[in-house]
Amino acid sequence: MKNILVLMAHPKLEHSKVIANLLASISDLENVQITDLYERYPDFNIDVQREQETLFGADIIIWMHPLYWYAAPPLLKHWMDLVLEYNWAYGHNGIYLKGKYLFNAISTGGSPDAYSDKGHHGYPLKEFLLPYKQTANLCNMTYLPPFHVAGTHNISFHSLQKDALDFKSLILHLRDKKDLENLLKLNFLNDFNQQ
Repeated sequence: MKNILVLMAHPKLEHSKVIANLLASISDLENVQITDLYERYPDFNIDVQREQETLFGADIIIWMHPLYWYAAPPLLKHWMDLVLEYNWAYGHNGIYLKGKYLFNAISTGGSPDAYSDKGHHGYPLKEFLLPYKQTANLCNMTYLPPFHVAGTHNISFHSLQKDALDFKSLILHLRDKKDLENLLKLNFLNDFNQQ
């Protein structure tokens, strides 16, 4: 059984429908640790050693956040800047994340069609996530496709419940299955049950 670390960054979680429901669906799962970065570090004063020790024990790391202006909220970026140190996470002696899996679990107000070459945002969603993929590559991690909940401003209760159940099923699959390489072929982890 693999250890999963969810690093959640939502500055207004109390107003969140999607991220809050995704978290609730996995909150009682064994070997799944959830860290609310905004609750832990409201002053942005990150305990680097604590975070590195937590990362060291994880097999799979999930950066969970809404997509704000095509990026994660500022605390997650600040966390990355401080915690993913040279010669710890990357560089000649940076071996401590090697072999781990990483992906983004994100929500967007825009629909899936809005994130396409012909859509409102002009590019596929994965292009906005390239910095996260490259961060994983630099740290010798395997970057998995994102889990994406779209159209959050108008999401129905039924759709939200389905997304939460799909996310829980994904987390159980990630935790319990030995081979995850087949997931690399997917566009989004939302589709893992359709393999």
